Amino acid sequence: MTPNLRGSLFMVASMAGFAAEDAFLKAAARHVPVGEAILLMGLIGIAVFSLIALRAGEPPLPRAILSRTMAIRSGFEISGRLFYALAIALTPISVASAILQASPLLVVLGASVIFGEKVGARRWLLILGGFAGVLVILRPGLAGFDALSLLTVLAMIGFSGRDLATRAAPPALSNAQLGVTGFVMLTLSGAIILLVGGGASLPDPQTLGLIAGAALFGISAYAALTQAMRTGDVSTVAPFRYTRLLFAMVMGVMVFGERPDTATLLGSAIIVACGIAILTQKRRTA
Repeated sequence: MTPNLRGSLFMVASMAGFAAEDAFLKAAARHVPVGEAILLMGLIGIAVFSLIALRAGEPPLPRAILSRTMAIRSGFEISGRLFYALAIALTPISVASAILQASPLLVVLGASVIFGEKVGARRWLLILGGFAGVLVILRPGLAGFDALSLLTVLAMIGFSGRDLATRAAPPALSNAQLGVTGFVMLTLSGAIILLVGGGASLPDPQTLGLIAGAALFGISAYAALTQAMRTGDVSTVAPFRYTRLLFAMVMGVMVFGERPDTATLLGSAIIVACGIAILTQKRRTA
């Protein structure tokens, strides 16, 4: 199994986990403030990844996390988690996930600038086409425009920056240590939202179960994502993030009764088509 294939499989597994995490989080946010749900998820994630690190004989928070790269990664992590959590709670999960699918395009763009990965003229056009798909979903200036959808755009920038910084993270940091750091950032994001919005309450057993489910899928997805971004070429592995759209659409329709409109479906198709074209071209070049 080649590194690119292994990284791609990790990415698909990660996207399935994140889609499930989104569904559990959206359900939990109906009963407690979204900031509280995220904070509790973060604490569970910190505990799990810390135990994994300790069992491997590693300190959960080593000195390497104080590096400049990790500081940048943490900043992007907080912004991505914070804005996407708000988007999941306040907008349809299918729309939020559709916009987020432009992240691979932004990652490919960043990989060309930061890591020097070759991006030809055709791939630049495909990247621009993918961003055009985002505009179709957002519909700026039209009657269907929802300003809350911009939360996902901000989250997309945060997650793309995190993925690129993960690639540049010190090799000495294990996936478990990166997981601890990531869920610390998630906890801080929840605390910020809760501090601003307030309304904390004691969750009932059902809500605790939803939060635990979100944490379980989030931990598994985060571990798979970290492994994916450290395996193979970024520009080959990143486009497999598009599988999240399929998982999210299915959950949005079956669990929350959402009905994506024509603009959302058309924009999603444009984004996915551009991503697949980039992947196909990358393989032909290889």
